[in-house]
Amino acid sequence: MTLTKKLLAKTWLAATLLYVPATAYAGDEGINRLAVGMFLSFVSITLLITFWAARQTRTAKDFYAAGGRITGFQNGLAIAGDFMSAATFLGITALIFEHGFDGLIYAIGGVAGWPVVLFLLAERLKNLGKFTFSDAVSIRLQAGPIRCLAATGTLCAVILYLIAQMVGAGKLVEVLFHIRYQYAICTIGILMVFYVSFGGMIATTWVQIIKASLLLIGGSVLAFLVYRQSGFSYTGILRAAMANHARGTSMLLPGHLVQDPISTLSLGTTLLLGTAGLPHILMRFFTVPSAIEARKSVLYAAGFIGYFYLLIFILGFGAVALVTPEAGYFISGTHKLVGGLNMAAIHLAHAVGGNAFMGFISAVCFATILAVVSGLTLSGASAISHDLYANVFKPGATEAEVVFVSKITALSLGALAVCLGLVFEGQNIAYMVLLAFSIGASVNFPLLFLAMFWSKLTTRGALIGGCLGLGTAVGGIIFGPMVWVDVLHHAAPIFPCKYPALHALVASFLGSIFGSLTDRSTRAVLERQAFPAQFVRSQTGLGAEAASTH
Repeated sequence: MTLTKKLLAKTWLAATLLYVPATAYAGDEGINRLAVGMFLSFVSITLLITFWAARQTRTAKDFYAAGGRITGFQNGLAIAGDFMSAATFLGITALIFEHGFDGLIYAIGGVAGWPVVLFLLAERLKNLGKFTFSDAVSIRLQAGPIRCLAATGTLCAVILYLIAQMVGAGKLVEVLFHIRYQYAICTIGILMVFYVSFGGMIATTWVQIIKASLLLIGGSVLAFLVYRQSGFSYTGILRAAMANHARGTSMLLPGHLVQDPISTLSLGTTLLLGTAGLPHILMRFFTVPSAIEARKSVLYAAGFIGYFYLLIFILGFGAVALVTPEAGYFISGTHKLVGGLNMAAIHLAHAVGGNAFMGFISAVCFATILAVVSGLTLSGASAISHDLYANVFKPGATEAEVVFVSKITALSLGALAVCLGLVFEGQNIAYMVLLAFSIGASVNFPLLFLAMFWSKLTTRGALIGGCLGLGTAVGGIIFGPMVWVDVLHHAAPIFPCKYPALHALVASFLGSIFGSLTDRSTRAVLERQAFPAQFVRSQTGLGAEAASTH
């Protein structure tokens, strides 16, 4: 079978996966056929991109880092696409819809983390690494155990992030196509495996660029329509929101969502440092040709993301003002939104633009989720194939073997994401994403920061700190309110804070510092002596060509 025939077969399969179940399970109102058409158009276009990318992907560098040929502007738009996930558009809008002012904390905090990435990580990471952030942290430390730790942290963050995207995608397709949530989740899982397995980073990057452009355009138009409907008065939006919200004027006051000081500090830590530890974001700095382009990537990304988060200020309160008074958006006889709170932005699109605009925004959200899960899956696959298989378990593996392991891993992650998406149905996706941020802030960021800036860090210290941080973060998530109470339905959480980043970050730093300062081994002496050479390389890029071949 030729490549063209294979592409046509995949497109037909995708169309069947979306359309046939939708027809079979359509409700009394039928399905939004315009939305279906837009969904299928996007799937077809992205599969064409994947087909083109598959022909450009010849080496491991092409698969993992797009050959290092992406410009700073392109990479900035792709990073923005990675970051502006379903949690941003659907989740934060839903938080504002439910809690009012406090939901804005998530929007402001999301932007606040980018200076950390710009000034501390971007340039140094590009100069030190090759495909993943574990390349950078294992230069002077013992590669095997450090890569295992980094890969474990990566996989935990990726899986938590994937759950949020799958829940958002499942609910979106369920509402628009009137199909069962299970069918929707399976569809997303199959498509994301297609993109990663056949196109690698080249396909993922261009899908992200297209998706980010659509999301910025769609969000701008939606915000304009909301603004126009309120007479181009933000005060009018707020007044209507206060009139329709259950809390009235107090919805504009803080303290409903985060109440005690420790939870506030932990949430701030999660938002500020979590971005700097997200593996699928860090991986993007290896797709550009130089450290200068890496810095440009962050500047462009921060600009795009900051602009979009300004739109959320309008969309969140606009949803309260325009969706709440309409009984048709709620399940009959209840105060629950059709499709759940995560669908507030979708109902807002219908309120200001009708079925046609709702179909467009839904297709953009679908594009958003597909692109993000592709980037996440590639990041997780690289942790297994590059960090573990090629550098720990089988150092002599060929590039073809490593890429094959990546594709198998992508398939496995897709299956796992589908299963967990079913378990966490109904959870707010902004909450779920911040659990991934918690892992990034408490495991990946401390490891990166200390490896780059502290000359006394040793392998033993990094392992002690990393394991303490990871154990505290994972334990806090499992025994905290979100899983222990909301998913497992226990009466009260064992760990009281929703986000364990503050506790895990302190444990990680203290463990790393104590373990390193008490390490008197010969290897520790050599690792400390190797820091000056690493520091020079991080500043200049000299020696970067000596990075591992995988």
